[in-house]
Amino acid sequence: MEGEANTHRQPETLTEQQAERMLADMNEVIRAGEEMRKLRAEMIKLFVGFGWTQDKIAELTDMSQPAVSKQVTRYRTDEPPAPMGLALDQHDVPWLEGRLWGLAEEISETLDTARCTRYVNAIARGKKRFTPQNVDELRRLLEEDLMLHQQELPSAYRDAYDEISRGLDVPANAISPAPASVRRALAHQVQRDQFRNDT
Repeated sequence: MEGEANTHRQPETLTEQQAERMLADMNEVIRAGEEMRKLRAEMIKLFVGFGWTQDKIAELTDMSQPAVSKQVTRYRTDEPPAPMGLALDQHDVPWLEGRLWGLAEEISETLDTARCTRYVNAIARGKKRFTPQNVDELRRLLEEDLMLHQQELPSAYRDAYDEISRGLDVPANAISPAPASVRRALAHQVQRDQFRNDT
């Protein structure tokens, strides 16, 4: 009888698997937060290179002016960043990945049933990184969306996808001194702006 009661007793500690499941999402959020802080710091460095004032950078980054000043002072001891081109037609892999991401967001916002939407959301939340496998999967989903909804989507989306895909299939040896995350973020925004300017 006593042995039977013991079999129904609640465990006093979590198993390793339970703890791992509980912490997985938290770890992803924390990692994404750290990555975003690093990206923001790199963007501040870029803005300094553009000659923007600390007040303007503080306003855009939603940081205090003293916090921006501290980062700007740190960057002044470094070599000034090389000017970074913002032309859409660049062929390094991070730039192409950023363009792909921008295109995926445009399609996701245009179509209620876009297959790429979950992937786009996962990228935005830091749950998906730009590994070769994840980029291939995003390409596959975009191809499906472009094929299934070719009548609904502007031809500029297909043209951009074809150009990006050709670049990713035969990547250029171009290497930028800027971090890959900065290149992706810039290309993402430039691609989305290009679509908006075309409409």
